[in-house]
Amino acid sequence: MNIAANVAAVLSRIDIAARGADRNPEEIRLLLATKVQPVSEIAEAVAAVRRFRPNGSPVLIGENRVQEMVEKAPTLLELLPAGSVEFHEIGPVQKNKINSVLRSAVSCVESIDSFELAQAFSDRCVAADRTLRVMLQVNVTGETSKSGAHPSSAPALAAQIAELPNLTLSGFMCLGLPPQFDEQGGISNTEQIRAGYRELAEIRDIVGQSGAISGGTPLELSMGMSNDLELAIAEGATIVRVGSAIFGARGSHYA
Repeated sequence: MNIAANVAAVLSRIDIAARGADRNPEEIRLLLATKVQPVSEIAEAVAAVRRFRPNGSPVLIGENRVQEMVEKAPTLLELLPAGSVEFHEIGPVQKNKINSVLRSAVSCVESIDSFELAQAFSDRCVAADRTLRVMLQVNVTGETSKSGAHPSSAPALAAQIAELPNLTLSGFMCLGLPPQFDEQGGISNTEQIRAGYRELAEIRDIVGQSGAISGGTPLELSMGMSNDLELAIAEGATIVRVGSAIFGARGSHYA
């Protein structure tokens, strides 16, 4: 498997999708979803992103298991140039794992799905005298198997989270509907997938226009994965989480 070639192909897809949506490709960041991937292959992918998109921005690395982040991040920080990567937690976090997250190199938790979890993170951050960026995960598909706040409660919940000390609400995250493929390999439920992503973008706009978030920094939309990143970009994604298109199939709905 040629990881560098896969990275180049994914970045090309991002660029084409962005231009097709009349957007600047530089507005969309690639997050490497690295569940079960060895450090050597993650480092190779990071190097490829830096080579093909040399804008100086840190490459995003996302883990959905806290223990994997704890184990991999120190080695990656030793292997890679200083400031070249940024770690995101993209999977569910149990309260008993919060201290592990805060002791790690994680700078953003994308999977905050309740006020109780946000409050627990805030309390621990205050105690540890550190800050943390978080995203509110919203369940835009209605699937009971997926985590996330209900869309109807998301704007008010986001405003509450934004008031918590030592947390910065940086945006919203969702998991889209699983793509269904036709005989030609195209996605047959495109409109349903896009509707979910459109709903998350509408929630972001409602919160942004409400004045509940201070600072003026645009709120992120982390949505879209290997099979449907073009659909997410068309609806405003600023982060796409890609694993299998770069590292190969692994049976995870996170990428």
